[in-house]
Amino acid sequence: MNERLLQFIWQFQYYNKHQLSTDEGEDLQVLRAGEFNRNQGPDFLNGVVKVGGTTWIGNIELHVKASDWERHRHSEDPNYRNVILHVVWENDLQIGSTATFSLRERVPKVLLERYSQLMQASLGQACRGFLPALESVAWVAWKERLVAERLEQRSQKVYLLLDQANHHWEEVLWWMLAANFGIKVNSEAFEATARSLPLTLMARHKHLLQQVEALLLGQANLLNGTFEDSYPKMLQREYRFLKKKYGLVPHQVMPHFLRMRPANFPTIRLAQLAALLHQSTHLFSRLREIGDTKQLLQLLDVTANDYWHYHYCFDEPTEYKPKKLGRQMAENIIINTIAPLLFAYGGYTGQEIYKDKAISFLQHIPGEDNSITRQWRAAGVENPSAFDSQALVELTHNYCECQRCLECAVGNKVLKDA
Repeated sequence: MNERLLQFIWQFQYYNKHQLSTDEGEDLQVLRAGEFNRNQGPDFLNGVVKVGGTTWIGNIELHVKASDWERHRHSEDPNYRNVILHVVWENDLQIGSTATFSLRERVPKVLLERYSQLMQASLGQACRGFLPALESVAWVAWKERLVAERLEQRSQKVYLLLDQANHHWEEVLWWMLAANFGIKVNSEAFEATARSLPLTLMARHKHLLQQVEALLLGQANLLNGTFEDSYPKMLQREYRFLKKKYGLVPHQVMPHFLRMRPANFPTIRLAQLAALLHQSTHLFSRLREIGDTKQLLQLLDVTANDYWHYHYCFDEPTEYKPKKLGRQMAENIIINTIAPLLFAYGGYTGQEIYKDKAISFLQHIPGEDNSITRQWRAAGVENPSAFDSQALVELTHNYCECQRCLECAVGNKVLKDA
């Protein structure tokens, strides 16, 4: 038994509500179990109980053992002066004149067995054997909360970037886009590249694609050495000139090539990022104006310049293949950069329209295919949209893997049905 489970049992009143009595032998009627208190003080506030013939209004404190009251020094804490009922699992010590109610003999054993089963399961999907547990309406409501939680968490990261960018939203978008183009492996290196190239500087050269590309590849340490092809030689000359002109200092994080698909090579992704900058103006303003995912995908429909049609790396020719930013990568950018940024902007400015737009974007692109969504699919839970897959990712990382079954709508239902 732990205090969180005890709170759950009390909150959902897993005891016989009729013919109750306190441990002191007085009749007990629980008129209101109280409101769960997430702050300092008693566990439940504004409860109403009838002990004997007297109705009491006040707070209710829960402990695994009654002696925990003294161990936690509640007698010395003024926050606990208005406790009207002490709910415990094991009554090992009478505490003053406060009525005590022990739950140990009143809780169905099947509930405890089911809870133990959830806690002993391997991390992730402890409730797999009970799915589907929720009705469709309740499942949709729970996913909405999960997506909101995930976007709120991501908003906090956006606000940190905003402080670092002197509250310049376009700059934050630039950093986040670059990190996203680097995917997980090169995210840090690409963000460092973007941070070393202020957006105001990039704007001066955006009309010349080769200069944008030279700046990105040069600051990413990919124009070092000696080349044979004329194209990288030209980029190298451009970069050396611009580096000296602006006093640029390349960052120290080297991008990785090993164990990557050629389409994700940093050379290709940076060339595609250069193409996006080249064809876009005031990108964050445009994102705020766009109304649907079709327009977003059109905005992200970019192709690296002609040299890359025949290369993945400098001086290593390959068969002809235009290096277009794929649909999957574009959707990844919507999920991991555009939606979180717009949601954060809506929260920051108090304009719910941008929060709604962010969620709508997620609802109108296909669900992600990854190890988490495949695991849920195997359990019979589908993810038709990115809204669903983001909910499943949040559920897995912040509930299942943390064994927060008591705070999960699915876990709650599994235990309530015990």
